[in-house]
Amino acid sequence: MESLLIQYLPILIFLGIAIVFSIIFIGAAVLVARQNPDDEKLSAYECGFEAFEESRGQFDVRFYLVAILFIIFDLEVAFLFPWAVALGDIGLYGFWSMVLFLGVLTVGFIYEWNKGALEWE
Repeated sequence: MESLLIQYLPILIFLGIAIVFSIIFIGAAVLVARQNPDDEKLSAYECGFEAFEESRGQFDVRFYLVAILFIIFDLEVAFLFPWAVALGDIGLYGFWSMVLFLGVLTVGFIYEWNKGALEWE
């Protein structure tokens, strides 16, 4: 049992070094960097609305459409990596299954594009 625990010692050392370096780097950044926030730095960034308004405010539906598109294409990439690794083992059936999957996603993307869901006014 003791030899089994000794095998985890390098991982423990690596974790300790990583934590120490993280504390050093964050502390150095706090000490060295100028802390001078202005109105521009504290303004809303990329989301298009103020972050500290009423929590029950309604979002524009385009935010949801962009989020759904991101999830769809993020999942596509998540499925492509294991498929590419196992392509030699799964043969033609696996290849054409993925082509069909990508085809369905492409048709959905073209549909969204034609409906104007990607247009931001």
